[in-house]
Amino acid sequence: EVQVFHVVQEALANVRRLFQTDPSAARSMLEHLSRYLSAMLPRMRSAQSTLEHELVLALAYLQVQKIRMGARLAIRVDVPDTLGATPFPPMMLVTLVENAIRHGLNPLPHGGEVSITAGVVDGRLRVQVGDTGRGLAESSGPGVGLANIRARLMTPYEGDARLLLAQNPRAGVIATIELPLTAPVLA
Repeated sequence: EVQVFHVVQEALANVRRLFQTDPSAARSMLEHLSRYLSAMLPRMRSAQSTLEHELVLALAYLQVQKIRMGARLAIRVDVPDTLGATPFPPMMLVTLVENAIRHGLNPLPHGGEVSITAGVVDGRLRVQVGDTGRGLAESSGPGVGLANIRARLMTPYEGDARLLLAQNPRAGVIATIELPLTAPVLA
């Protein structure tokens, strides 16, 4: 919830500035912020979601950031439609995307690219968020969002799901969530 507040606060500050310089971009940012909130709010306390829903949320967030960052942000998505209904834990994909922007691309004057890819590998769902930002060695902070994802993956999947971080060969980081294709049974 704190993360959401920060995103909304930052977006509204940008909208305020944009209405003075580019009202069309400000209206567009408000539309994307509205989509972000509409997609996110019903799921904040939900235990289950789908990859499609989480992708819609992540893309709404990225569109808000695209208006703010302009040419400094490139977005690439490669998620087969056939995986849309696949169960996926809520708020994890958008957390990885927010980290890619905040820790990877924001600090760089030239920005970079955020990519979201998904596929089935060895009978498991693999979802990756890559960025061409600063990379692991230069990232700072305790990684609270990543620690939360790891903790949230442990119990319902009984240790059969994981979050992996690796250097992106192109620069930056690739965060990977791997989990069984079937949803865990939640009590």
